[in-house]
Amino acid sequence: MGVFEASDIVEVAIRIEENGINFYKFAEQIAKQEEAKKLFAHLAQAEVAHKRTFEGIFAKMEKYNPPESYAGEYSDYLRAYVDNNIIFTKEAMDKELSKVTDTFAAFDFAIKRELDSILYYHEIKKLVPATQHATLDQIIDEERKHFTLLTEMKKRFRK
Repeated sequence: MGVFEASDIVEVAIRIEENGINFYKFAEQIAKQEEAKKLFAHLAQAEVAHKRTFEGIFAKMEKYNPPESYAGEYSDYLRAYVDNNIIFTKEAMDKELSKVTDTFAAFDFAIKRELDSILYYHEIKKLVPATQHATLDQIIDEERKHFTLLTEMKKRFRK
């Protein structure tokens, strides 16, 4: 058995999507063009949809219940891990968001984070049992769609 269960990874995905929602709301606020504002609002809603997808996957999965010192300890750990070490982290947001001053910088930031998440899920797949790989593949597919959407929209704005 791997270090993590697929359900743990889905919990992390939910947290990543929550952090992504916050970023796209920020990007919407800094965008000067009305079309860009609408685009980032749309992307925030797409993150909400991704979160719901992952929550649906999570609801159907067998959960890993490790021994805890207090109720929710493991979940708290996963949330803190994502917030401090994974895609859309607070530190990355604070440092990199200071550089996000226009629409293209927001696109670049978001595209990088989507790629990071795809790589994260591919790597973490090594840590879960093979029987749970299909669940992770669903997550990877969702992130690829988001990356593709961002890339296509960036090209459209460049024209």
